[in-house]
Amino acid sequence: MGSPGRKRSEIGLAPGTLVHVGEKKAEKVVIRVLAYNTEKLIEKELESVEECLEFKDQPDINLWINIDGLDRVDFIEKLGNCFNIHPLTLEDVLNTGQRPKTEDYDSYIYTVLKMIFLDTEKEKIIIDQISIIIGPNYILSFQEKQGDVFDPVRERFENPASRLRKNGVDYLAYSLIDAVVDNYFLILEHLGDKIEYLDEGLVIQPGPETLKIIQKYKRDMIILRKSVWPLRELINGLQRVESDLIKKTTRVYLRDVYDHTIQIIDSIEGFQDILSSMIDIYLSSISYRMNDVMKILTVIATIFIPLTFIAGVYGMNFEYMPELKWRWGYPVVMVGMTIIGISMFVFFKKREWV
Repeated sequence: MGSPGRKRSEIGLAPGTLVHVGEKKAEKVVIRVLAYNTEKLIEKELESVEECLEFKDQPDINLWINIDGLDRVDFIEKLGNCFNIHPLTLEDVLNTGQRPKTEDYDSYIYTVLKMIFLDTEKEKIIIDQISIIIGPNYILSFQEKQGDVFDPVRERFENPASRLRKNGVDYLAYSLIDAVVDNYFLILEHLGDKIEYLDEGLVIQPGPETLKIIQKYKRDMIILRKSVWPLRELINGLQRVESDLIKKTTRVYLRDVYDHTIQIIDSIEGFQDILSSMIDIYLSSISYRMNDVMKILTVIATIFIPLTFIAGVYGMNFEYMPELKWRWGYPVVMVGMTIIGISMFVFFKKREWV
């Protein structure tokens, strides 16, 4: 039940002891409630957990309570007590290092997954853990901070004829998971455009900065893969769970989300292969440029070898060298050296060595 990632203050505590593990990402805890059926819709922001009780156990009313901010342990504990949530589940909710998973507690189903955002200015992936508890007529969702990908879901509630208003909370849980998965597609599309642009300029002018960017995108793909790969097991677990909380009609939609996760995994693996090949191209380009430079330097050195030999011969301090006293000796040597240099350059050019 507990996460392997624990902070020092949590080690040695009894199972079910509630301690927030992770960064504090929200300035304050925000409780939002959405009560609905086909006829009415109530949406409110609450000040305290006690206010949730007036919505609980209302006949023919489905309830979605969303908590933004996990550092107020007392809020989470009170809400858990109101809905008879097991302490081990609340412990997992507060531990933001959880691996995506599904657990069946008979009276409710607990799921945890990673909601991912992309900071386009800093080109940085931001991960927010979201826990979803599916009860008979309620959904409890817990997020690390304000801001999520559920606005399209909330907008669909405005239509009384929407499936969200007609179906139970299990369909709402599917819609929330589907919104998270759809956001992965948007992030992959953005990263795909960046990788394509990077690929175009890789051969033309590769440099150390190019390698840093490639390595950054490889790390991003690893982060996405670690979030999406267990999500496949999570959705598969929801399909197969032996619980009346997930209706047969909703399992059909969950199969569709499962297919989407497979597509995302395939896309991530494809991008990983592209990035690996880009590193090979980068190294080949650098090696080619280095070989080109070495070839030019070798040609220059080869041209100067005979010229250096001539200069060395006439630099010897022998007294009897016939050309030393000749009036035209210096011009003839210089012209000869020039002819030799030009001849060798023309020869290399015809052989396409330069």
